[in-house]
Amino acid sequence: MADPILVVGSVALDDVRTPFGAVREAFGGSATYFGLAARCFAPVRLVAVVGEDFPAAHRALLERSGIDIGGLEVAPGRCFRWGGEYGYDLNTRTTLFTELNVFEHFHPKVPAAWRDTPVVFLGNIHPELQGEVLDQMRDPRLVALDTMNLWIEIARPALLAVLRRIHLLIVNDSEARELSGTPNLIQAGQALRSMGPRIVVIKKGEHGAMAFSEDGIFACAALPLEEVRDPTGAGDTFAGGLVGGLASTPKLTPAALRRGIALGTVMASFTVQDFGTERLLRITSEDVRTRSESLRQLTQFEPFDPALSKGGSLAL
Repeated sequence: MADPILVVGSVALDDVRTPFGAVREAFGGSATYFGLAARCFAPVRLVAVVGEDFPAAHRALLERSGIDIGGLEVAPGRCFRWGGEYGYDLNTRTTLFTELNVFEHFHPKVPAAWRDTPVVFLGNIHPELQGEVLDQMRDPRLVALDTMNLWIEIARPALLAVLRRIHLLIVNDSEARELSGTPNLIQAGQALRSMGPRIVVIKKGEHGAMAFSEDGIFACAALPLEEVRDPTGAGDTFAGGLVGGLASTPKLTPAALRRGIALGTVMASFTVQDFGTERLLRITSEDVRTRSESLRQLTQFEPFDPALSKGGSLAL
């Protein structure tokens, strides 16, 4: 049976505009995307804060999805809101506004009954808050962490301190370069491991992901998709699939890590096909199985055997 996962992060209402449509106050946030992906593989316990204006329908949706919201705090004020716009290059976005609201003074409170949770995911919040969460936990077997350029720039000492306390760091390629101080992602991955995490996973958007561990480097392609509508939350969904996959295995082996990265890739491929969390809410186990097989077929090939090429030529 899979270990429960404690996720701490944001629950938000998002305004998003892409060349393929727009939504207002869509259900979003790092903890939301992560939780909806991870719950496909393991029980999820959510610690976050929302305002008094948080829609009852969203609360009901989380509960129907099987996510335990016993750590969801309701504070006086309005929910965290974010607005962004994408052009045809969906790897680049423009932030139109960020309203922290109740999230500005959020200090995570882990329910006492959850402090033995064996798997912890620290979403994209201030590294001092990530440290506060770890102070409340009792020896989790796996701690994964996400961060962003803002914390690298304004809270680097706190980020470096919390990196020494985790097992798995998940960042995108620009964050990896900035935090490591090197433009080469291979060097960046190794440099980030020297900061504390046993495993570093670098997300590269439509170009897949790379994992760095004591067992070497693993690279996974992204699934080619004919339709991409909204990339918001894809990175958090990737993390949900990855950590969810690892929570469903008793030991963190190289094979488990590779499978987890593949599951993260699969889950992210669903998210981008609709706005907000809409596609995630329609996923079935058969969808995950089918798309996982597609990814396996995409990356599988037979080893090269020179004996079979006699009489032929590789010259162009």
